[in-house]
Amino acid sequence: MRQRHALLGSALLLIAASTAPAQEKFFFKDGDVVVVMGDSITEQRLYSNYLEMWTITRFPSWKLTFRNVGIGGDTAGGGNGRFKRDVLAHNATALTVDFGMNDAGYRWAGQKRKEGEVTEADIDKARDGYLKNQQAIADQAKTAKIRVAWVTPQPIERGEPGKQDVEYNLTLEKYSAGVGEIAKKNDGLFCDQFHPYMAVINKPRESDPKASRITGGDAVHPGPPGQALMAASILKGMSFPREVASISIDVTASAGPKATNCKIMSYRHQDGVIKISRLDNALPFFPEEAKSILKWTPLLVDMNHYGLKVKGLPAGKYEVRIGGKKVAEYDAQELAEGVNLAEAALKAGPVSEQVKTVWKAVQAKTNYFHDEIFRGVQLAGAKSPAFKDVDPKDIEAKRKELYEERMKKMPELDQAIRDALAMRPYEMEIVPASKE
Repeated sequence: MRQRHALLGSALLLIAASTAPAQEKFFFKDGDVVVVMGDSITEQRLYSNYLEMWTITRFPSWKLTFRNVGIGGDTAGGGNGRFKRDVLAHNATALTVDFGMNDAGYRWAGQKRKEGEVTEADIDKARDGYLKNQQAIADQAKTAKIRVAWVTPQPIERGEPGKQDVEYNLTLEKYSAGVGEIAKKNDGLFCDQFHPYMAVINKPRESDPKASRITGGDAVHPGPPGQALMAASILKGMSFPREVASISIDVTASAGPKATNCKIMSYRHQDGVIKISRLDNALPFFPEEAKSILKWTPLLVDMNHYGLKVKGLPAGKYEVRIGGKKVAEYDAQELAEGVNLAEAALKAGPVSEQVKTVWKAVQAKTNYFHDEIFRGVQLAGAKSPAFKDVDPKDIEAKRKELYEERMKKMPELDQAIRDALAMRPYEMEIVPASKE
């Protein structure tokens, strides 16, 4: 019988060494108030929620606040005009700007329109106006000392077969290059989602001439699969850290497990069974509703490394259990080489349940802000329910009153997210698989 016990007093040192560089490189910082600005694609509250979820689950101890101020049909000019109301009013410290889809006017060189054929000069003129408005946003952000991540528009994905780098996407690519110019000119961060997105939507079309849309939604407004691709591309541009937490074990060695971004509370190897009590510093995340995109790109493992390596086990199959629930099965060789438990951990057990709880809290906060405050008050017209029986001359005063009243609920909703993120220890087991 072999029995090993280990308590790793050095685990905290390992945590500091492994997470500090990631924190320094990542665009968002502890304490940030992040405003996500854009058009209807932003107002869908998909990629913005995924940005938030990946960030807060990777850094659950940080105090972060996210606000989505996307408006359907908006342009960079509109964003510039509402900067004070929608960015400064939230005391933003970080801002993502994603305009271009509407600014480009759904035109491309050679297109036949009622007003005549569109020329390259027409495209360039409109692009110049777009960049002028982007620069005006940059000027306001610099004055307010707000860090900006400049996000390119994503390409459209037409429903019909064939390569997608044609027509309107050629215009959007020129606009995307302009976003890079704005970022460089203003010492901002350039997040290119156009080209990673294009590479993915062209993949099925390379082998299947009849392939159609894989990103969901419509050509302009992606569904969850496309918006997960958007969020991942943006975060990669922000130097988002892939590491969630990892453990490495050699059952033949006298030393206990080595931990990265987690703390080992206790470790036991007895009668061929490994039991670990661990406290992780982060959680994996991937939106369940977006999983169809994984057929074309490995976003889940690209964005989450939840590592487990176990050397020295006898040949055979082993179950990995989290909180007493089987989440995966590997053979000894696979475990010796190292596996990524991210997908498995999100299927069942305490990690999965906590991520679901956080996700519900984020959606509750975002939907309340959008429905009751942003659309419900700030953007509401005179005939909206918010202003029923209100004298037209009193509407703006009522708008201010309602805004202040409804904003009082936001700290409660923000705190619910932070409460859901409180990390708790859990048990992990590696046991010989049943032969039944």
